[in-house]
Amino acid sequence: MEAAGSMRQMPKIYTRKGDDGTTGLLYGGRVAKDSPAIEANGAVDEAQAALGMARAQAQSGSEVDELLIGLERDLWVLMAEVATAVDNRPKLEPGRTAVTAEMVEALERHIDDLSSRFEMPAQFVVPGHDPLSAALDVARTVVRRAERLMVQVGSASGSQVGPYLNRLSDLIWTMARWQEGEHLTTRSVAARP
Repeated sequence: MEAAGSMRQMPKIYTRKGDDGTTGLLYGGRVAKDSPAIEANGAVDEAQAALGMARAQAQSGSEVDELLIGLERDLWVLMAEVATAVDNRPKLEPGRTAVTAEMVEALERHIDDLSSRFEMPAQFVVPGHDPLSAALDVARTVVRRAERLMVQVGSASGSQVGPYLNRLSDLIWTMARWQEGEHLTTRSVAARP
C-alpha cells in the first residue's frame, strides 16, 4: 500500500474554463454554451441519459440491453461531430467522431427486424404499459427534440446527423412497442377528433 504522500493526484473534474459561459469544441475552439450546436448536443446528451434509464429497466445482457448500449455509444460519435467547428470537420473519423450512412442503415435494419416480430398498431398508443416501454417513450421524445434542434444548427454537406436522429427515434418507438408485446392491442386508442 502506498503512503498518502506518494499517491498519484487524481485529475479534477472541474477546469474553470467554462466559467465565462463558453465551452470547448473537439479539435479546438470555444463557443457560447447557449450556441445552437451546444443546445442541440445538450439534448443529445439528455437522450443518451434517457436511453441509459431505459437500459436500467432491461435485463442485463438481454437483447434490449445490448442494443441500447450500442445506441448510447453511437450518440458519443454524433456528439463529437456536432461539437466540431466547421474548419476542423476534415479531422473527423467516420464511425468514431462522425456519423456514417452505415450507422443510419444499421438503425433501419434494427427497425425492420423488430417490426417483423409483432403487429404494428394501427392507432395511437398510450405510453406507460410498463417501466421499460415508458422509459423508451421518454427517450424517443428527447431524441425528437434533439432532432428539431439539429435543424437549427444545420449540417455539413453529407452529414448523417439528421438522418441518424430521425431513424433513432423511429427505432426507439419500435422498441417500446416491441416491449409492450401482446398488451399492445389493448393499450391502443383511436384517434380523437
